[in-house]
Amino acid sequence: MKISKLAAKRMLKDSGAERVSDEAAAELADLVTAFSYSVANKAVRLAGHAGRKTVSKADVELAK
Repeated sequence: MKISKLAAKRMLKDSGAERVSDEAAAELADLVTAFSYSVANKAVRLAGHAGRKTVSKADVELAK
């Protein structure tokens, strides 16, 4: 699953940008997606290390 350029553009505009290039939106979408997968992978490993199959909010918080 990947963050869409439209969602990235919306984030930038919500953050105060008046105009956003397609290239900027694509780059932010790629960065947000990569960061999200990194956090998810770490959270899964933390849950596994604790002997659990369920990923908890605490796992995600520790993973970021």
